[in-house]
Order: sequence, then structure tokens, then C-alpha cells
Amino acid sequence: MEQLPTPPGERPEQTDAFQQRAYTATAAVDERGIVIEWGEGATRLLGYASTEVVGRSAAFLLADPVDDEARRIPPEQERWSGTVALRHQDGSRVEQSLLAHRWTSTGGTTRWYVVSAVPGAEGGDGSSWGDPLHAWSFSQSPCFLAVFDADLRLVRANAGMERTLSLTESEMFGLRLPEIAPDPVSEETERRMRLALEAGEPQHMEAFVRATGVSAEHGWATAVAPLRDPDGVVRAVCLAAHDRTGAEVETQQMFVPDAAARIGTTGDSTRTAQELADVAVPGLADFAVVDLLDPLPRGHDHSSGPRPGPLTVCRTAVRSAVEGSSEGRVAVGETAVYPPLSPPAECLASGSGAVYATTAPTVAQWMAQDPAAAWLGAHGTHSMLVVPLHADGVSLGVAVFGRRRGREPFLPEDLALAEDLTGRAATSIHAAHRSAREHTSTMTLQRSLLPQTLPDHPALETASRYLPAGTEAGVGGDWFDVIPLSGARVALVVGDVVGHGIRASATMGRLRTAVRTLADVDLPPDELLTHLDDLIIHLSADEGGREAVDESAGGIGTTCLYVVYDPVTRHCTLARAGHPAPAVVSPEGSVYLLDVPAGPPLGLGGLPFETLDVDLPEGSVLALYTDGLLQPRERDVDEALDAMFAALAQPASTLDTVCDRVLTALLTHRPDDDVALLVARTRALHADKVVVWDLASDPSDVSRARRRTTDQLTEWGLEDASFVTELLVSELVTNAIRYGEPPIQLRLIHEKDTLICEVSDASSTAPHMRRARTFDEGGRGLLLVAQLAQRWGTRHAPVGKTIWAEQSLLGF
Repeated sequence: MEQLPTPPGERPEQTDAFQQRAYTATAAVDERGIVIEWGEGATRLLGYASTEVVGRSAAFLLADPVDDEARRIPPEQERWSGTVALRHQDGSRVEQSLLAHRWTSTGGTTRWYVVSAVPGAEGGDGSSWGDPLHAWSFSQSPCFLAVFDADLRLVRANAGMERTLSLTESEMFGLRLPEIAPDPVSEETERRMRLALEAGEPQHMEAFVRATGVSAEHGWATAVAPLRDPDGVVRAVCLAAHDRTGAEVETQQMFVPDAAARIGTTGDSTRTAQELADVAVPGLADFAVVDLLDPLPRGHDHSSGPRPGPLTVCRTAVRSAVEGSSEGRVAVGETAVYPPLSPPAECLASGSGAVYATTAPTVAQWMAQDPAAAWLGAHGTHSMLVVPLHADGVSLGVAVFGRRRGREPFLPEDLALAEDLTGRAATSIHAAHRSAREHTSTMTLQRSLLPQTLPDHPALETASRYLPAGTEAGVGGDWFDVIPLSGARVALVVGDVVGHGIRASATMGRLRTAVRTLADVDLPPDELLTHLDDLIIHLSADEGGREAVDESAGGIGTTCLYVVYDPVTRHCTLARAGHPAPAVVSPEGSVYLLDVPAGPPLGLGGLPFETLDVDLPEGSVLALYTDGLLQPRERDVDEALDAMFAALAQPASTLDTVCDRVLTALLTHRPDDDVALLVARTRALHADKVVVWDLASDPSDVSRARRRTTDQLTEWGLEDASFVTELLVSELVTNAIRYGEPPIQLRLIHEKDTLICEVSDASSTAPHMRRARTFDEGGRGLLLVAQLAQRWGTRHAPVGKTIWAEQSLLGF
């Protein structure tokens, strides 16, 4: 068990008078309220030996009962203090002030460290020390201390001031500070003392002065405080100064970790550049400017870095220690051009930083060539650091740091610190630039893979929305599609690939292509998802290797909803793989979820998918969406569904209005995940647009099928399409009678601009085209169909098949 630090009050070597009269009682209690440590001071206070207390609940030490709620301390609270009534071993009541600290060990064990200062029998409260203690603290303080009266003449000085100025208090008595140490800093300090006298408010400043007998300037943190009498009248001022020079190394060691935590806190390159400037001033420099190349290099293209000649940059960040000061004539966001031989251009070209004095010839030449550099002399800058920003071998820009008069010139260790800070900033800027570029590429790829426009299909009226994620994770792999099928049917699909970025978008593109290919062979929804599941397993094996398949590699975990709607029968078949169930709005306005069996996400393998068959009245609205729509920060899924239902239930003239209402109701900010929304209103093909005839399995029935077709086309006003249609019907019916099995059925469907001929039979054997030789009597039927029809194909059913052919009526 880790031991707690021994409290100061229990160190046996402390034997001075104060500690003999007072002591500290200590104990430790674990999170359950069990005493786990008991100090000697606690034994002296309450009379219990350690063996009597350790292992027992701390509650028995309380003189008054306390309920559980009062004893409970919030988990975020790190400290507690107060007065508690304790029970002494002899049964007496002991009122004692306690201070408790929550302490967690490196192993994760949490306990409460409880301490209490117990005054001694005489003088334990410190009252006997009185004036001597005050006198000793003033005269022996390590700080520079002095008291000046209302005329700003010295009346007291401690040993620190005597040592610093090599003068005794009697030698300085009655003199003003500028008379004691003639220096501009003394004049400024006296001005601050006068302000403290007049305003009654403390004053603070930092200064560099040369002490007697010391060769280098020392930095002092100085404070001036008014001294008031019991009536509150300011009678004098106290001057306190602390030598900071000796602590510079320690300060720098503390500065680096703190600076690292403050640079690169966001994925924004401009913000990171400003964080670099903010960290550097005033800790390292009096001013800082950060300039990035304009434009920034792309990727690892080293050739796009700086070349000999003028250097064009964009002023990205500026910070000055003097409020209202403007370093340079170039404002943030404006373009600057560094001359070829200027220090920034030279350092960026060489790839290494450098320290410059403003009197150096190189800097003087720069100031003469570039009017924008004249600020170096105008603002009293005497020392300058120029550091290039590099990351992954790519030059990104340059940072310039300066110090004014009153601070020591930059040293080599300052350059090392500046290079460390700029290196951290450059890494973050490069990552942000790469991330932004990849985000743009991913967005471009994703939008190119999503449907640019939805088809105007006779079976459905559709509208859609897609919103990319607004987080740093980037664009995801959500997609949707509307796919025309044979027989006037249409398929709706919505999917969500696990992950974000260009890989997820590429996987989405592959899966969308696969869905279209599988839909083209008219697979039922459950079979299509099964084939897609197998495909993802193969893709993930190719990407992640057979031995160790990555989570989400190749699309593992992808969710998908596939819907097929038939406007002739108004029948809808659905299957889903781990995807949210679709919502339906009936023509009467009621909203409900379709209870589609929830199959597993794609890529897991070995598990079946099931379908739901449902009839939808004409005018019903289907809403398909990805889970990003239901995952806002402010509400749970049930509340999100209620909000979606309310938005869908409102009457709307267009489906675009429906989409906008749903997004407005559910999203109050940029979504944390991609959102895809596809809304469709069902249409129906009525009986006057569809005819069906049963045919005998007899070659003589082919002519009857042609006559019926001609008569029906005449009724529809499509006489011009009769010749081609008769040829198609003749070939398809003849093929079914010759190679298929009864029953045989012919169906004609007249859509808006399309005429569909379908011949069904009970055989599952699929026909295929072949090249007939010159003297072959057959083998040319399907070739003729392919030439005459705009599209044709085979659709399998649980029993038998259907061969279909579509003609465009736009040319008739």
C-alpha cells in the first residue's frame, strides 16, 4: 500500500518551541469511509490507539449521528473543510476543525487525507510571537523590501535592499529612491509609488537594473502597496521586489510543458499560429509574428517549398506585449513579401533558425530594402529570433520573435526553445492543412459517388438530403440511391459505412456500385443483402489480411436498408442489415415505423436476413435515413423519433419541404455524424395501364398473343409502336413455349414514356444470347430482342422466371 506523506506536525525531529506546543492530528479514510491510517497526533487528540481505529468505519468517531446523504461528498469535489463534533475515547465531546484532501495514488486507489491542527496549552495559536515575528519577517525576508513615507522618502529598508544596493538603512534613510539609485527605473518606480499613495491601489511592474558589483542586468518583479493606518488612511507605501534572474532556468523548464499544452489545441492552422504567438509573448519575447507560405505546400511536395528569390507569405498571427502596439505595417490576413536576402527568407531557405541583433548588417540591409521592416528600429527592438516552420520535411512558413530594450538579448538556449515551440506549431499546422485537404478530397469524392439527381420514376416521387459531419472526424460513408428495376418497379437504398474520411467514402462507392449491380439482376432484398454481406467479407479480407481483419476494414459493420416497391400491385418488400427501420406516413397522416426484421450489420457473415412484405396505399410517404439523424446531443433516440414523427405528420406540398422540416426539427447544429435522408411518395399504375393474358403452351397461340398486343396498343393510342412490339412479343412468347414450362403469361405495362413486355413461365432456366451460324434455323431471337428493346433481362421468382423488354415511346 502506498504511504501518504508524513505530515509536518508528526516529524519527530521538529522540536522547536512552536511545535512543542502545537501538533497536527492526521488520518486517512478510503472511499468506503473505512479508516486505513491513524497518526500519533490523532491518538493524542482522541485517545484511540491505531489498532482500535484502523479497519473500522470513521462514522463511530462522530459525536452526532449523520445520515448517509450528509456524509456523501460529490465525486468532483477534491477538498472538504469544516468543524466536526468528535467522540473522545473517554466519551467526551471534542469540537475540532478538519481539512480533508482527496488523494489518488498512481495505482488508482482513492482515499481521503484528513488533517487537523491542534493548538498547544499556551501560545499555541501564535499570539505570543507578536511584534518580534513581524520584525523578523521584514528584516530577514529574501525579497527586496523598503518603506517610504508620504513624501516618498525611505524610512525602513531590509537586509535584501541593503545587500542589493550595498548601502545600509541609515545611509539611505530620508532619501528618495532616485536619489538612492539614480536610474530611469527608479524614476518609474517612484511614479508608481506616487500612484499607490494617491489612488490607494497596488502597482506592479517588471524592470531590469544593474546592481552594484554585478556585471549583468538583473530582472526584478516589483510591487508597490499602500500602507494604511487603523482608520484606513494611506500613510506610506511598501516597495517589494523579487530577483527573477536566478529562476530563469527553472521558469523555462516549467514554460515548455505548459506551452506544449497550449499549442495545437484545435484543428485550425490559423488558430494554431495565433497560439504560438500567444505562448511566446511575454514568456519568451516582447512580440511575435507568424507568417505562413501563400499558398501552403500540398502534401509531401518538397518542390513546392521556398525557392531562391522573394518570399511571399500571409501574415497569420501577431502578438505584442505592449497593448495597442502594431509590429509591422502588414495586418493579419494580408500578404507580405520578404526580400531575397532578408533574415526570414534566408532562414526558411536554409531550414534553420538564427539569432540576430538589429544592428547586424543583414538586418540593417533588410530594413533599408523593406519599408515593412522599419518597425524593428521604431519599436526599440534590439534582439531578434527568426525560426522556420517545418513539418515532415515540408516548409510551411516562418516565425519572428523580438525583444525590446529592457530585456536581455536572445541566447542560444532561447533559440532552442523557440525552435521547440515552432516545431510543435508546425506539426499541428501541417496536420490541420493535410486534414482540410483530405476533407475537401473526401467531400468531392463522396458527392461524386452520390446521385447528382434522383430519377423521375413513375412509381415514386422522391427527395433527398445529405449533410456531412461537422466534427473533426470528417466525412463519413453514408449513401442513398434510387434504382429503377424491371416491371416498372423501383428500389430505394440507404446505407452507412463505419468510419470517416476518404477510406470510408471509397468503401461507400464500392458498395453503392455493388448494390446497383446486384439490383440489376433483380435479386430479392434479403438475397441482395446476403450477397453484399459476402462481398464485404471478401473486401475486408483483402484489405486487412486473412490473419487479422481490421475492425471496419472493407466495410465491416456497414448498415443498409433495401426496399423494392411495385406500383402495379402497390406491394413493398424490405430488408435491413443493422439499419434503422423506415418510417411511413399514411395518406390519412398517421406516422409509424415499419417492423422490418433487424438483420445483423454487413460483414459479420453466417446470419440470415429476413424480409417484410407490406402493401402501401397510393400516396404513402416512406422516410429512409441514417442513424446520424437520430443522434443529436440534446435528446435521446425516443425523443428524436417523436420529433421526426411530428415533422413528417405535417402536411406539405412537396417532399423537399418534408426533408427540410425533418432536418430543422432534429438538428440544431452541425451533426456529429453524417446524415442521409431519402423521402419517397408512392404512386400507382392503375388497371387501365396494365394488361395480363394467360397463354397456352402451343405455338399456335403466338399469333393470338400478337393480335391481342396490337389491339391493346391501339386502345392506348400506340399504333406506331405496334410493329416493334409485335416482334418482341412474338420472340418472347415463342421462346417461352419452346424452352419454358406452363403456365405461360404475357403482361403489357404502359408507363408514361415506356412500354414494357413481360413473358413469364414456370421454368427457372435463364435464356442467353448466342451467335447463330449462317445456316442455323434458330438462335437469333434474343439477339433480335436486344437490338429492338431499350433494355431487357430476366427476373427470377420463387417459381419460374420472367423475361422482360422495355421500349422507349419518345420516338413514336
